[in-house]
Amino acid sequence: MTDTPEYRMPAEWESHEATWIGWPHNASDWPGKLPLIPWAYGEIVRRLAPGELVRILVNSRAHADRARKVLRQVGVAESRVEFLSFPTNRGWTRDFGPWFVRRATTPGLAIMRFHFNAWAKYPDWAKDDRIPERASNALGIPMVRARIGSRPFVLEGGSVDVNGAGSLLTTEECLLDSTTQARNPGTSRPEIEAALRRALGVRDILWLGKGIAGDDTHGHVDDLCRFVGPRTVVLCQEPNAQDENHRPLEENRERLEGIRLPDGGRLEVVRLPMPAPLYFRGQRLPASYANFYIANAGVLVPTFNDSRDREALGILGELFRDRPVVGIHAVDLVWGLGTIHCLTQQQPRAVESGSKR
Repeated sequence: MTDTPEYRMPAEWESHEATWIGWPHNASDWPGKLPLIPWAYGEIVRRLAPGELVRILVNSRAHADRARKVLRQVGVAESRVEFLSFPTNRGWTRDFGPWFVRRATTPGLAIMRFHFNAWAKYPDWAKDDRIPERASNALGIPMVRARIGSRPFVLEGGSVDVNGAGSLLTTEECLLDSTTQARNPGTSRPEIEAALRRALGVRDILWLGKGIAGDDTHGHVDDLCRFVGPRTVVLCQEPNAQDENHRPLEENRERLEGIRLPDGGRLEVVRLPMPAPLYFRGQRLPASYANFYIANAGVLVPTFNDSRDREALGILGELFRDRPVVGIHAVDLVWGLGTIHCLTQQQPRAVESGSKR
């Protein structure tokens, strides 16, 4: 690997041109609750729009018209949104949407094109997998295909988190699984690490163990641990030793506390509470305050009508002094097995600017 990578994925807190989001339409994602979900999206867009453009993926003109109706009623100016007629299978834009990276040798952005196969779990993903090409064509931004050897690199946005300064967080449960939901079967840890370094311009891969209970992605890191600065992460904690999340989260804490950064220093690990368990039809849901989204105009944090909501918002408010921290009611959203970060994907400004934290 050269000293200067060809591409760099910016941290989420760096200044955005836009946020991408796919307007909901798949009833199987929110069984019995789909009529409520557009209103949750409307509140998310309302909070995003003052600080950046919101690019909304829709399946048809009628789909866009339904979205416009909701957005008008919640007070979003139409000038702050752009509808893109890019049909999708589902709305989890974090995982299939375009990954925007900066080019090192020439100014501007590229789209790093990873392959998406519905978390190696569901059969319908072909429309979602086409979104990076559609985005490249619509914006005139060059696209680069990420590969492991001669094969396409299968990777979802929620499975990694970067600090924009060369470090990347992920989990062994997700990226190294070879039996349950294997994205890149037959691929070794060194091969995956090398592919991540080439594609995203990172040096250090910080491996955690398992994800949280109820996460059907099999270990996405954006439900348990996130960078909030170049040297600081928040990590979910569950003090109840009888809870199934307790031991995996403690093991991840022990890993993080043992990590050394390239200069020999340690990460600052800030503990973030977990909400009380939520269930749907006997299945635990992946409710987590770590699934927040860092936008220009604020940090959007899922809340769950839980006594720990206020504590989580207070912790994040202390960490993000440069923008407001806003709670978004997510009890309905999490029925879809994801919340705010899962639904959004950032597009950095073409010219590098904004907070470096």
